[in-house]
Amino acid sequence: MAKGLDTDMLWNLFHRTVNMNSAELRSYLLASASHEDGFTSDPDLGIHELGRGVLHVLGKRKGDLTRHDLHVMRQVVEFVEIMGDRTDDASRRELMSVGHDPLRG
Repeated sequence: MAKGLDTDMLWNLFHRTVNMNSAELRSYLLASASHEDGFTSDPDLGIHELGRGVLHVLGKRKGDLTRHDLHVMRQVVEFVEIMGDRTDDASRRELMSVGHDPLRG
């Protein structure tokens, strides 16, 4: 498969899988990272690493993707495929941490 075609297919699959926009995901990640005690001294605010990667990719155009971005996109697609659309609280929180809300159609 040609590299461009692979990137196009991955781009489309990623954007079908990630059904939260960047503002929704950012708000969710910040809320879940704040815990009871507030934010930690960590400069990343304790935000899930893969979720940060998704936010980064959502802010890019397809032509600006790096190899790391493609890796993040593959990880997210595979993670959501493995998890399925589980809606129990713990699973939903995990899925939402990478931008997929299983309660959305």
